[in-house]
Amino acid sequence: MARKLAPDKWLFAATTGLALFGVVMVYSASAVMAQKENGNQFYYVIKQGAWVAIGFFVMLLAMQFNYQQLKSRRIVYGLLILCTLGLLGVFAFSSTNGAHRWLKFPGFSLQPSEISKVSLAIFLAYFLEKRAGEEGDFWRTFIPCGAVTGWFAALVVIEPDFGTAMMLALIFTVVIYTAGARVLHLAMAAAPALVVAAGLLIFVPWRLKRLITFLDPWADQQGAGFQVVQSLIAIGSGGTNGLGFAQGKQKMLFLPFAHSDFIFAVVGEELGLVGAVAVILVFALFLWRGVRTALLAPDRFGMLLSLGIVTGIVAQALFNISVVLSLVPTKGIPLPFISYGGSSLVPTLAAVGILLNVSQHASGNIADFRLPIANLQKKYEERLDRQPAIGNWQ
Repeated sequence: MARKLAPDKWLFAATTGLALFGVVMVYSASAVMAQKENGNQFYYVIKQGAWVAIGFFVMLLAMQFNYQQLKSRRIVYGLLILCTLGLLGVFAFSSTNGAHRWLKFPGFSLQPSEISKVSLAIFLAYFLEKRAGEEGDFWRTFIPCGAVTGWFAALVVIEPDFGTAMMLALIFTVVIYTAGARVLHLAMAAAPALVVAAGLLIFVPWRLKRLITFLDPWADQQGAGFQVVQSLIAIGSGGTNGLGFAQGKQKMLFLPFAHSDFIFAVVGEELGLVGAVAVILVFALFLWRGVRTALLAPDRFGMLLSLGIVTGIVAQALFNISVVLSLVPTKGIPLPFISYGGSSLVPTLAAVGILLNVSQHASGNIADFRLPIANLQKKYEERLDRQPAIGNWQ
């Protein structure tokens, strides 16, 4: 085990900067709505500030213990059970905007699907380390990992939350491919998954309508395309330098969910292309340092866990930004660190705490990231070397 070092300063700085920037933008995006709904323009920003404080506290706690303690059967399978109970428990509470995604308690709510992303990354890292040397085994390795991922994804889809289910599938794909799974096995899993995804898009009326709207939002700009059109107007109005902080117009009850799912549109309107690109560059910095942490991890578990966490956060950020820019159909997933809401922010900061924990135990040498096929070939040759020569058989 490598000695404990200081956490990755760039990774910590990127996370802190995005979270604090989120507090500022939540105020700008929500002040008008907060004043109208609650008679206090600081209503949402105060709550967001409290969630950021809690999130940083959890992140710092996650940095203190040895991340290898997560390699416990009780912890790994306990998290899977808790997430399953949480994903089933959301249906005992009233829906919000037609979806059952939250466990609602007095004063706060929890979103089990956000916790399931971290739990899945921990499980995959734990299980694939146990199966080192058997990465290409379909029944002993690929099927168990795919079954857990499919179970979580199915529970999330029926909430409904198709976007988060896609993030779970992406975490699974990246982690298991990096571990050494065969491309053929991934293709065998992708074929039925794509059929199911197509069915969910085509045969569910409101999803089909959303898909049609994505193809031409201006055809119904006062109806189904209203949110996307207002988002594009906000982005276009910002130009290169933006209208100035708190000077945006679309947040004034034109753009729905301006302080949550579509907060990047407010960034583009008020800070312009410069501000929007700066946010993307910070996420790129987060990606770089996160992957570097995975490469320098002292063990296979830390490598795969880091990669799963980074994949979940950065992929969600890119997906959210793509929705705001109308590059993909609208999905209700927040922009990590920046969008309003503690049920997403706190689990994300906790996951970053684990990532920073891994960075404190860097080995100093880049991990062996052979291509999966090369990895399998090496394991095959090693097994042949361990077999006795034919001439020595009795």
